[in-house]
Formats: sequence, structure tokens, C-alpha cells
Amino acid sequence: MWVVLTILAVLIIGAGSILLYVWNGLRPASDGPAKTVKIDSGMSAFRVSDTLEQQGIIKNAFLFKYYLKVKHEGSHFQAGSYELHPGMTNSEIIAKLNAGDTIPEETVRFTIPEGYTVLQIADKLAAEGIVDKDKFLKLADEKRDWGDAEAVRSIPDDSNLHHRLEGYLFPETYEMKKGSTEEEIISRMLLETDRKLNELGEDWQSELEARKLTLHQLMTIASLIEREVVVDQERPIVASVIYNRLAKPMPLQIDATVQYLLDKPKERLMENDLKVDSPYNTYQVKSLPPGPIASPSIASIEAALHPAQTDYYYYVTIKDGSQTHLFAKTYQEHLKNIDKSNKTAG
Repeated sequence: MWVVLTILAVLIIGAGSILLYVWNGLRPASDGPAKTVKIDSGMSAFRVSDTLEQQGIIKNAFLFKYYLKVKHEGSHFQAGSYELHPGMTNSEIIAKLNAGDTIPEETVRFTIPEGYTVLQIADKLAAEGIVDKDKFLKLADEKRDWGDAEAVRSIPDDSNLHHRLEGYLFPETYEMKKGSTEEEIISRMLLETDRKLNELGEDWQSELEARKLTLHQLMTIASLIEREVVVDQERPIVASVIYNRLAKPMPLQIDATVQYLLDKPKERLMENDLKVDSPYNTYQVKSLPPGPIASPSIASIEAALHPAQTDYYYYVTIKDGSQTHLFAKTYQEHLKNIDKSNKTAG
């Protein structure tokens, strides 16, 4: 009897010790300061348990692993950085990891103004400490696959392009994860161009085909409008002048295309500037330049897609500060408008 009682006592003590070990091992760890715990994508529940123990969030990873098994938990843990602290219960830890209640990532905001060139974008982002200018420009000139971005695929393989991605980096205010790479930033801007084009309506591509234009040509025309027009109501009218001149055909004679060739645009172009030998010089060629000269706004893209119906071939800026234009059908009318414009100056 004494032997039986002794064995029974040993078993009870052993079982009690095991239960005490399990109970104690699954209790919350002693209170302490919160810690940032990073759960990587694809990390198993067992590895998460080890990480939690290493950070002092739980007492015993071995027991926590089997606790997760019994509770059928761990398969829905989400990757990210979490703020956890010793003293949290197992249920609280599991709920937080399942919900993906992560620490919000630090972000950076930047704005690309309408009409900016690739060079201006690179300069601005570099000045704000967001990109390396040389890396950004190198990527903007490379012929490469940009993943899901679609509009960029319309860019022709043309060695005359000044910057390959010119016109396709949509002008907008962006918020991105701090530390995003130059490639990630460019990709985000290209996808924004796709998103804005999809807002044009269901028939915009049919309209493009009816005008016998490629998307690249549309973006080029839109960029010319962007650099020439400030007042929205005039965008479709200037678009009509561009189309009328192309149909003639006659040189577009748009100063902005010549300015685009200069590293530092001039306040006023000189006669020699208009003689520069370049496919972008619309004083010399009777066609569109090889590609866009800036990032057009959605208003300029819409104007290029739906120009006004006019007989205008000329326009001149009114020098009264209104940033509006006088339009003319003939060169003689245009000369009169130039005289009118000059009289408004001052």
C-alpha cells in the first residue's frame, strides 16, 4: 500500500509540476516597455513564437507554439511591424497579429506640378531628399518593363526621344513609404497616369482611333497644350490650332518645344535658338516632336482628345497679365493681334 501511495504521490506531484510549468510558461511576461516586433512575410507561426520570446513579449516559445496549435491559431498572422509589450495576454497578442494592427509606416509626401519635365521632377525630388537625381534620370531614360503600367508601353523605340518617360509621370500629390526607391516612385507615377487615362470615359480609345492617333501622339499634343496654356477654357482652342497646323501641314512654331532642348529655359528665345537642328524644333519641322515635352494635366489630355472645332492657325499671348490669347485664322489677322497684344503691355 505504501508503495502504491508513494507512486501515486509522485505521479500527482509530477503532473502538478507539469501543469505549473505550463501555466507559468503561458502567463504574460512581466510588464515592461513596448517593443517593435517585425513579422516578415511568409514567417511561420513557430518562427513568430521564437521572435516573440527573443523580444521578451512571451515567456516560453515552446509552450506558445503548442498553445497556437491547440487554439488553431497562427495561420492568419499578418506581416508588418507591431508595437507589443510584455504583459500582454496570449489572446491579445494573437488578436493583434491576426488583425494586422501594425505600426503605421512612415511616409513621405511630394507634389509634382503640372507641366514639369522629367528633369524638373528629378531636380525637385532630389532637392527634397527623396531620390538620387542621377539614378532617377537613368531610369527615366531606360527602355524596360514597368510591370502593370500600361500607357508607358505605347512609347515608341525612338532614339530621338530626349527622355523616354517624358510626359508619362503624372503630375499629382503622392504619399509613399519613406525610403521608397527611385524605381518604386517612377512605377507609382506611371500607374497614376493609367488611372487618370481610365477616367476619360469608356470611348476615349475609340476617339483616339477615329483621330488616327497613337496614345504617344496624344500625350505629346497634351504636353504642348500644357506648356502653352494657363486658362483652362483655352486648352481646346489651342488644341484645334495644333491639329489645324498638322493637317496643313505647317510648322507648329511652339516656343516651348525649343525651350525643352535647353538645360535652362530662357526668358526669351533668340532667332538663333529657333534655328537649332532638332526634331523637337517645331519651327523647323512640320510635325509633332518625337514625344511629350512635359507632364500634361488631365485637362490638357482631355483637350487633346476633344479639341474645339475652329479655323484658327495662330495665337498670341495678351500682354495684360491675364495669360489669355488672341486667336487668328490668317497671318494678317495674327499680325494685327500681335500689335493689339503689344499695346496692352505695361
